[in-house]
Amino acid sequence: MSTLSRSSAALAPGQNSRRNSHKDAPLAVMHEMCSVRVGQTLFGLPIAHILEIVGNTRPQAVPLAPEFVGGLVHYRGDVLTTVSLRQLLGLPPQGDAARQRGREGHHDIIVLEGSGGCFGVLVDSVGEVITVSSADHEPNPSTLDARRSALFAGAYKLPEGLLVMLDPELLDPMRLASAA
Repeated sequence: MSTLSRSSAALAPGQNSRRNSHKDAPLAVMHEMCSVRVGQTLFGLPIAHILEIVGNTRPQAVPLAPEFVGGLVHYRGDVLTTVSLRQLLGLPPQGDAARQRGREGHHDIIVLEGSGGCFGVLVDSVGEVITVSSADHEPNPSTLDARRSALFAGAYKLPEGLLVMLDPELLDPMRLASAA
């Protein structure tokens, strides 16, 4: 029996000798993300942090609140503070497209749990759950401005573009208020 035959015979079914030569290479971990859109950008939030998605809701404005507060909504018997991702990113309010769809002032809300309790994140629309690989993750670029760098947790490369990751802890209104 040749050397090649013996080493191949020692492999378990389905194993590849090339795979064994990369023992130190980290295995890619798969993550499930809820995709959301704000403007033209596709963002992702880890589904493990999402309590609920509330669709087509119109938050009530809060006078004298910080700009990032998107308003208050009634949620399961409580009052939920919402964070406007548009405001945090410095984007203008939804325009004509929202008016044409009859959604002017209406948002989808991703309900998350933070250190100070539940809060909502206002997004233009909620997409689907996307499974991404840690091998496709890239850190924030060094050229990213401070406002966005404080909110983003890198991006995942997808066949159709990028999925910009949002860190739910960084969106917590208690944290945002203390940073202001």
